[in-house]
Amino acid sequence: MSFNTFGKFFRFTTWGESHGPAIGCVIDGCPPNIKLNIKDIQIELNKRKPGQSKFTTQRKEDDKVEILSGTFEGKTTGTPISMIIFNKDMRSKDYKNIKDKFRPGHADYTYFKKYGIRDYRGGGRQSARETASRVAAGAIAKQVLEKIIGKKYSVIGAVTQLGILGCDIEKWNDKFIANNPLFCPDKTVLKLWEKYLLGIRKAGSSCGAIIEVRARGVPVGLGAPIYSKLDMDLASAMMSINAVKGVNIGSGMNSAQLSGEQNSDEMSQKGKKTKFKSNNAGGILGGISSGQEIIVSFAVKPTSSILSQRKTINKFGKNTSISVTGRHDPCVGIRAVPIGEAMMHCVILDHYLMNKAQCGN
Repeated sequence: MSFNTFGKFFRFTTWGESHGPAIGCVIDGCPPNIKLNIKDIQIELNKRKPGQSKFTTQRKEDDKVEILSGTFEGKTTGTPISMIIFNKDMRSKDYKNIKDKFRPGHADYTYFKKYGIRDYRGGGRQSARETASRVAAGAIAKQVLEKIIGKKYSVIGAVTQLGILGCDIEKWNDKFIANNPLFCPDKTVLKLWEKYLLGIRKAGSSCGAIIEVRARGVPVGLGAPIYSKLDMDLASAMMSINAVKGVNIGSGMNSAQLSGEQNSDEMSQKGKKTKFKSNNAGGILGGISSGQEIIVSFAVKPTSSILSQRKTINKFGKNTSISVTGRHDPCVGIRAVPIGEAMMHCVILDHYLMNKAQCGN
């Protein structure tokens, strides 16, 4: 299988399968002499790991990361950084009854048709288990950016819609997001969301979600105006996450409903500071960062592994039915929040390094 690497200057390659002995990644292009705190990498992984609440899969994984190379005396050396996370709580027997069947809405069918083989145990390489490696890479990118840009740089993501239930974005609260299991930004809807999701899980079904990721403190000038637009690479990054089916930058698809007057982000100058009246562009103009908050949102489809019986076919081309037992997220979008944050960090660092190479600043 090709194409397991993401990025241009700051690149990471992930490896491993859901029910294999381990997963991991190799980072290439990380600047040298950056002090790395493995505890901070672990904090990001803990936000994504399964089994932490009744709202996610009950698979129990420590997701403890080990750095095998690329550091010396706690600092990056500029050489490839290799990281490994061992799998511990696999229950491959849960998948034996579907080993010859394709889950509707899942990559089982296309994967088998393309490669002629598939690891049915948790989806193998198709599994969202792979995203733990991305989070580890993103955690390193975050530490590099905090060193280069400073503490004014930050990224935070939240679930802004859970299934059919939305929230009031105007009530966005960073601290509340960090302290509830659904990454909900609006405390007035959390109880309703919890009740709704428990009902979905009890019914043996699943629901989708919309995640919004915000990056603050990003300098003006990141991105190139044609084939390496910052928003183009951010869209690619978010679309690469398992189960993502759509991406918006700023007002995104809603821009089509606005007039020119409504959509234009009016500008003014106060001293040496440029101000924008609004941010429909999501902090990116012509593929280049404007210095505003970068806002990306993406839609995650419902989990395909559901208890409800569905019609399908098997690998022999016969009609059959399927009901998926085992441990699965009733809403895989919840754990996509730290993954979206990680991909944001990786893209911004990649573009920062490209900008420095071309423009020297």
